[in-house]
Amino acid sequence: MASDTDAPDVNVSETDTDTSDVGTPASDASDTGTPDSATPGDSDAPSESATPDTAAASFEPLTVTYERLRHTEDVAELHEYARRPLPDRSLQAAFSRATALLEAVAGNQHTPLEDRVFLATEMPFPNILVKLSEDPEPQVRRGVAANQDDKNWLVGRLTKDPDPSVRDAALRNPRTSWKMRLEGAQNPEVDADTLDFLSTLGVSCEPGAPVVLAGMVRRAVALNHRASQETLQRLSADTSPSVARCAQRRLEAAQTGESN
Repeated sequence: MASDTDAPDVNVSETDTDTSDVGTPASDASDTGTPDSATPGDSDAPSESATPDTAAASFEPLTVTYERLRHTEDVAELHEYARRPLPDRSLQAAFSRATALLEAVAGNQHTPLEDRVFLATEMPFPNILVKLSEDPEPQVRRGVAANQDDKNWLVGRLTKDPDPSVRDAALRNPRTSWKMRLEGAQNPEVDADTLDFLSTLGVSCEPGAPVVLAGMVRRAVALNHRASQETLQRLSADTSPSVARCAQRRLEAAQTGESN
């Protein structure tokens, strides 16, 4: 999957992160060509065989196309744009235009659910992922939460999503910050499977992780009452003495409770 840093002129701006509707595309400012002129490889541009008069009449400026796609109820058109191959990155104006229009498609609730999930899972572009992170469907937000092209602030925000499956997907994403992982390990609403995953950080998962930070996350898991017995058994033999002690105390407390 391509990294967002490779995409020319597609950046997160205040417009990207605004949860309200916008009047112009976030990527409009990053379009390296003028929206009113055709660019090679732009599928919305008139063909080379068109006369100047017909070309001017048929070409639709970026802002006009964006607004139309943002509000249209034409499911077939939205589907076609969602699955349309992107122009080559060397065609910078066409590439920027295409990603800007995908933002409009992503924010339109008439875009088929499977297409929004596809964009959430496959797209590396922040302006598109921000739109999809606010989608009312948990499936779409879960796709964003698991997308490893996320910015860490975006996946971090999804660790606090109201849907448990979205939170868990975000906590498993390697782009999640250690602060968010620690908060997740402390959260009594996080499920046992996700806690088990967090308990492996710095050991079998991400063995090169910062020792202190990974140890803090594992210790928080050991103290979390949602952690399974299997997780606690493994943590009781952890290489970090503080983690091992916490897990051992939890196991002893559980055994004492069973015997009473």
